[in-house]
Amino acid sequence: MNRKYQITLSAIAVALLTACAAPMPSGADLDKLTQDILGRSFRDQGQAKLDRLSPDEDNRLCDESERTGVALDDKLTAQIEARNMKTIKAPADGKYLGDFKEGEKVAQSGAGKTWTDKDDSVNGGNCYNCHRISKEELSYGTLGPSLYNYGKIRGVTNPSSAEAKPIVEYTWGKLQNARAYNACSNMPRFAHKGILTEAQIKNVMALLLDPASPVNK
Repeated sequence: MNRKYQITLSAIAVALLTACAAPMPSGADLDKLTQDILGRSFRDQGQAKLDRLSPDEDNRLCDESERTGVALDDKLTAQIEARNMKTIKAPADGKYLGDFKEGEKVAQSGAGKTWTDKDDSVNGGNCYNCHRISKEELSYGTLGPSLYNYGKIRGVTNPSSAEAKPIVEYTWGKLQNARAYNACSNMPRFAHKGILTEAQIKNVMALLLDPASPVNK
């Protein structure tokens, strides 16, 4: 056997034995390695920004809970919800509902937040990816609850009435930042993360709550 080839095989064997004898890396070590790999692989382009590699504290806590299988305690859950509740703002003009026809377009569109989307392009809500909204829709996700008859089931016959105010404000807050109501919600924080504009959220509000919307027929 070639001497050089023999030395190479010996080096490989030693490396394998060393690797087998080495302790398994910790979860923290693996997390750091993953972040390092992602940092070298991703680039800031279009609407995909590098800040995705640095999750905020609430994302970090929820991701850690999911990874370990250890639920957040009540105190921490309340803190997350309180922090996110502070981000919710009423509409600038005091009007919560827009055009339900435009809201359907937002719900149907999954555009946005990719490398190929320009910074000034319009995002969609991709609502059907997780919810059923209209009875006509044949393909929809089930990660979230059905929203068909959302306003009708909740008795919203006049969204501007005092009786409807709690539901209207809750729905507005949920669309703006779902973590204000559910600490580790999987629902996108549409306003808080700049995914949808205030006008778009108003249109989705109309889709869900306007008695004239096909959703409530």
